[in-house]
Amino acid sequence: MIIPYRGARYKGGKRMAQYDRHLTGSFDEMLNLIDDSVMQGSISATREGGSDHSMGDIRCSVRVYERYSAMGSNRLSLNITLFGRDGDIQLTAVASGGSQGMFFKFNTFGEEAFLNKLVREIERYCT
Repeated sequence: MIIPYRGARYKGGKRMAQYDRHLTGSFDEMLNLIDDSVMQGSISATREGGSDHSMGDIRCSVRVYERYSAMGSNRLSLNITLFGRDGDIQLTAVASGGSQGMFFKFNTFGEEAFLNKLVREIERYCT
């Protein structure tokens, strides 16, 4: 089931900054849009790693980005999975690392802000 992003989600009782979206269009164009929007969205953003796989016309690309959060005085990560083929693509983006607390998540503002920049670009592309 695809759940549109409406702020932080709760999964298994835990608050998560996660965005799931079904997309149509070019796989390569979407991957470039994601990379451009994340890298241009913050001066401290870096691409930490990634992987690309294919089986026939089905593709899977994973990207991991980081940026500094002044609000939390720490680094946040944004993990992207793009899966499918041209015209039928599934995107999952999960931001993490911005909470403060040993056992519970406090102050997830940085995670949500990191993710929201990407969400705005994806939604703009889709309309």
